[in-house]
Amino acid sequence: MQKPLSSLAAAIAVIGIIAPLAVKADSTNASAKVTLQTSYLNVLGPVTSATGGSGPIATDWQTVLEQNIKMANNHDLLVNAGFEVGLYTATTVSSKNMVTDTATATAAVKIRALVDGAEAAPGEVVYGKRTQQLTATLEGAIANCLSIITNSAGSPQIVLDTNCVQAEVVGLIQDTVSANSFLFTAPNLSSGYHNVKIQAQIDAMGDNQNGSFTATALLGKGTMTAESVRLAKDPPFGYVLPLQ
Repeated sequence: MQKPLSSLAAAIAVIGIIAPLAVKADSTNASAKVTLQTSYLNVLGPVTSATGGSGPIATDWQTVLEQNIKMANNHDLLVNAGFEVGLYTATTVSSKNMVTDTATATAAVKIRALVDGAEAAPGEVVYGKRTQQLTATLEGAIANCLSIITNSAGSPQIVLDTNCVQAEVVGLIQDTVSANSFLFTAPNLSSGYHNVKIQAQIDAMGDNQNGSFTATALLGKGTMTAESVRLAKDPPFGYVLPLQ
């Protein structure tokens, strides 16, 4: 009889070191204001199989880059955030007697930009996500599990001890790294200084029966630029970047 699924989802600790690099183009032309910041950080935490477990749990939003910018009245703010994103998922299944076994692992990284504490459009953005599922239906290793008996008809008969059969094992690992960036916007801001934060959130979870899973996400090097501009307003299509 197939064992019930057990699931585990755990938060991943965020350990960050933000490099003290900030560059500001301080000009009398407010629309030329630009800030730049870089970071070198790790967001790691393997999530492995266990008996029982809770439902999906994500980390709290963690600020990984932060900067202030001075803007003129009714200017628009463009924020670009780029990061290296790494995803690691591993699944192992253990099946015998033709009973199907499945293991699933999911890892994801989300990014959002906050301007004075409010989410900048378009809100949360998935920078990387992977769901890996491995399923196998195996007969099992039967070495040393066979014996010969004499049946009721007096003839020799080969018998398989199913309790002796060893489960065959199939494993799958995936590990990827990619660079991702996205443009966030906050229109019509008042004059003065505005605080810009880039925040990250990590999701990792999985399911397993007889096998196991591991899910890990990594946020690597990153950059943030914030620029005060005047965007052309075009009602049918929203905000349009001005031509250079």
